[in-house]
Amino acid sequence: MKVLILGSGGREHALAWAVKRSARVTDVVCAPGNGGIARMARCLPVDLKSLDAMVRLAEEERPELTIVGPELPLSLGVVDALKQRGLRVFGPTRAAAMLESSKGFAKGFLQRHQIPTGNYAVCANAHEAAKALELFHPPIVVKADGLAAGKGVLICESRHTALEAAQGLFSGKLLGETERQVVIEEFLEGDELSFLCLTDGKHVAPLAPAQDHKRIGEGDTGPNTGGMGVYSTDEMLDEGMKEWILRHIAEPTVRGMAGEGTPFVGVLYCGLMMTAKGPQVLEFNARFGDPETQAILLRLESGLVEALEACVDGRLAEAELRWAPGAAACVVASSRGYPGSYKTGFPITGLELAAKIPGVQVFHAGSALKDGQVVTSGGRVLGVTAAAASLQEALDRAYQALEEIHFEGMYYRRDIGHRALRRKA
Repeated sequence: MKVLILGSGGREHALAWAVKRSARVTDVVCAPGNGGIARMARCLPVDLKSLDAMVRLAEEERPELTIVGPELPLSLGVVDALKQRGLRVFGPTRAAAMLESSKGFAKGFLQRHQIPTGNYAVCANAHEAAKALELFHPPIVVKADGLAAGKGVLICESRHTALEAAQGLFSGKLLGETERQVVIEEFLEGDELSFLCLTDGKHVAPLAPAQDHKRIGEGDTGPNTGGMGVYSTDEMLDEGMKEWILRHIAEPTVRGMAGEGTPFVGVLYCGLMMTAKGPQVLEFNARFGDPETQAILLRLESGLVEALEACVDGRLAEAELRWAPGAAACVVASSRGYPGSYKTGFPITGLELAAKIPGVQVFHAGSALKDGQVVTSGGRVLGVTAAAASLQEALDRAYQALEEIHFEGMYYRRDIGHRALRRKA
């Protein structure tokens, strides 16, 4: 069968790698792909901001299954458009993807369905934000309502800086685009957890849990990024807590979306804060996380294609997900200057040596092929990922692989997994 993957990042490289392991898959097409994906699949150009371009490509290729990687195509309604043309596609409709594309919608949904989350206010202008901020104690979280590639969350130490952040979002100074709504939230303390589930709109199957590291600097300092590293272990979540999250968060969300006439089929990513009061929803994503997918798929022993087809066909209850015991970790190598401005086009060396280390997979995020040479083309360049029996061993392998890789301005955090390792010490 032919599988089309829409996207160009590390998540899509990991999806292509997992899909290609299926004996049933004879052709993997990725659009637009990147330098690493091009070594294992056909890459075709497409504008992910253009619904017409994506539909035209899918109609030309006629894949048996299309997997939508990033959030933007989902928010444009690519799933709706492909389904209307009789194509099988994995991902939520435009209406269902509102769980991610509008933070205000998501918070209202959580409140309507009594799913645990922090206190919040949705504001349409700076005046409303100033009034709402009087009800919150610092630190205060200010969020862009729309899609912001992981960079639209600001933690503010005073009401004054929170108001400045809200004004910056409304004016477009912070993200380059003006926000029609800004969400102000209570700051929650605890450990963050990425709890991803597959769903066919009725049934829910949890994936291995993971923890992302969103800040650019070691010790979780500096501005938010799209994610600088992630780890996944058996010990992150005991069976009792996993069951609680399923019963009180994931399943009520899927039931609620169906009840509101917008059934959710695809990956439901629950971004949770594990507080003293229990798990609270920070946000939803409507697709595989990046870089969570890299670590999670390295632990998946059963077939990914079969699981995704079960979601599309409404028979997820029959599917079985099997996981390798132990741990996996992904460390992101980024361009100097990310998440701000950075230069690209630098040659990347040492990839073959890194890939020879046992248990290591190097997933490309921001790379391109230029005259046969892999060069940097983005802010997050590589996701160096490793699986092993323990988290320490997985991290050791990933960092060993990183020592083999070089490009000008390469930066990566050297403390991925620090919270889990500290707890075990």
